[in-house]
Formats: sequence, structure tokens, C-alpha cells
Amino acid sequence: MGIDNFEEYEDAVLYDQENDMYHEDIKFLEKYASTIDGPIIDIACGTGRATIPLAKAGQELIGVDVHEGMLRAAEKKSSELELNIKWEKQDCTNLNLDVKSNLIFTVGNSFQHFLTNNALDGLLSSVHKHLHDGGLFIFGTRFPSLDELLQPPTEEYWRSYIDQVSQQKVDVYTISRYDALTQLQHYTTIRKFAGVNGVNVNEKRTHITLRYVFPKEMERILSNNGFEILGIYKDWNETPIDENSYEMIYVCRKL
Repeated sequence: MGIDNFEEYEDAVLYDQENDMYHEDIKFLEKYASTIDGPIIDIACGTGRATIPLAKAGQELIGVDVHEGMLRAAEKKSSELELNIKWEKQDCTNLNLDVKSNLIFTVGNSFQHFLTNNALDGLLSSVHKHLHDGGLFIFGTRFPSLDELLQPPTEEYWRSYIDQVSQQKVDVYTISRYDALTQLQHYTTIRKFAGVNGVNVNEKRTHITLRYVFPKEMERILSNNGFEILGIYKDWNETPIDENSYEMIYVCRKL
């Protein structure tokens, strides 16, 4: 994960406003977590969107992220809830934790932040090293469909919401550009803050780059790093993947 790829995460409050409502992956993770003894590791945990609910359910959690601001926000939330979660600031491509786990996961499409082959191998090698034999690695990433990759390079409306701090309406747009040689999608997110008369009074632009991996390519990457694929789904309801998918959810086992 490049240190210049963090603009979307500099404002932890804004990040939580736009992402905290996403719960589809939690029940899926809870099903596997309920069968696990010992600590569970959340890779690229952010502000703890998935870490905290699993800890509330009684699991032992370790959250790892390289972004100090996100970890501080996660720690503040878990402290307020009096949850005993261990938060670690580390590069997920070169993990050095003093534990092994039977379950490691990364959600929220964090897998796409590892932009190069070396970064992906580093991530998977780190996960492999910190899993017990037979341990599970669960992650999700966007499906590289034509609709996903070849979006028009113009402002495209995404969503609107009310900002909790300013109470202003925020209209969110995105611009994307896909580089087929590197398999990287370059996104610009534009947030337009509206005043009392609906006139834009402020605008914030952030940039992020995401890696797309194709299904057959993923098979080789996982196999080469010592993982067996147990299941691939198009959503967190375990629907079998197909060519019309928007996501790829992987359940893998360390060989």
C-alpha cells in the first residue's frame, strides 16, 4: 500500500460517515469467527468497522493498519465501548506480530490497495506466516467487469448524504480512469457541500488508486503463496460467482 495513496483516509470522521452503514460482510465473518479459537486478525482494519462488531460478539481481535489516523479513531471507538482489542500499526506486506491465528481477514476491498505483484505477494506471505496450518484467510475485492473498469472519464453521480458535522447535504461524484497495462483504476472522488439554498459552498476532491485482479490470475497468485481456495462468491450471502458479479469473496485455507 503506497504512502501516497491515503487521501481517502485522512478524515476518519468522513470515512465512517460514508462506510459505517455497510454490514453485509459482518454476518459472514461472524459465522466463521464463531468456530475459531484464539486471536482473529483484521488486516487493513481502518477504523474498525468489522473489527469492533466481532469483538463485541466475544471474539479476541487484533486490528492491523499502516495508517495512524485510522487506528487512533478505531482505538477511540473501542475504548468507549470498553472492548479489549489490540491495535497494531504495521505494514501489512511485512507483518511481524507475535501471534499466529486460525482466521485472518481483510474486507472493505482493502485487498485492492496492494498495487504491485510484489505488494500482493508480501501481503499473502505475511498472512501465510501468521496463520496456523489449515487456518483461513477471507477477503473481498471488486470483480473486474467491463462495466467496472471502463467507466466514462467524466463526473458520475454516486450518492448523497447529510454531513454529521456541518449538517450540509453532500453530493458525491466520481471520475475514473483505468490503466490496462498496470491493472490500476485511478479514482477521483468529488464531494460537493450544499448550502441552505442548495448552492454548492464547498468542494473536496480526493484521489485513490486501486488494483484489479482477474479470477484466473487470482488462482495462480493464491496457489503460489500457499493457499487453497475453498469458496468464491459474488456476495456475502455465498451466492456462486458468475460473469455478472460485482464482487469476488474468497475463503482460502493455508496449506
